Amino acid sequence: MKCIIIDDEPLAIDVIESYCQALGAVQVISTFTNAIEALDFINNNRIDLVFSDIEMPSISGIELIRSLEGKVPYFIFTTAYPEYALEGFDLNAIDYLVKPIPFPRFIKAVNRVNEMMKLNDVSTSINVSSAGGEAPTHEDDFIFVKSEYENVKIDIKEIKLIQGLKDYLKIHSENAKPILTLMSFKEMQSKLPETLFIRVHRSYLVNVNKISSIQKNRIIIKDERIPIGESYKSMVYSRLNI
Repeated sequence: MKCIIIDDEPLAIDVIESYCQALGAVQVISTFTNAIEALDFINNNRIDLVFSDIEMPSISGIELIRSLEGKVPYFIFTTAYPEYALEGFDLNAIDYLVKPIPFPRFIKAVNRVNEMMKLNDVSTSINVSSAGGEAPTHEDDFIFVKSEYENVKIDIKEIKLIQGLKDYLKIHSENAKPILTLMSFKEMQSKLPETLFIRVHRSYLVNVNKISSIQKNRIIIKDERIPIGESYKSMVYSRLNI
């Protein structure tokens, strides 16, 4: 999911950007302190989601969203003034986050976007099928990664965890040898279904279906013990309903 963040306060942008990074499912492709510059960017780029402050110089977040005329499918307002909530929802905002934004509340808002995207995908599939066409596949069962001199096919469901090693990622799968690939976590997460994988540490991404148990600050996957990073702990526990 590609998003941009608009806020005239850089610190507020930093908070949301760090939340997106921790969550992993949301890719921040640009940030803006000027709403007019953001509007120009949106008109020339494909965006899935906009996080926008309301009270800003030049034009407000509400005026910005009105001017978009549906060019961005989903948007979430962020503000220190809860009295603007009603007007925000009148514009069909997915959610309205009041600053300071708690991380669990942020996760809830992003989950709402995910749910809406899935509903729209189902609707599109039904429309295509009823027209006599074939419904598109939104999630493949495998990915290809470059390892040494070949592109290796990997079954997504078989992946246990992915470990970061400087510039490389080490992919650990069941019934297969680990594979090294020159890739960033951001690139890898864009290839994987966000509902299946969770970033638990700056150096680890795990398949939630492979988790056996959680002991203190470690995730157990068979004989592997993966540390949970302090900055990821709240998100991990919320995602796993702990």
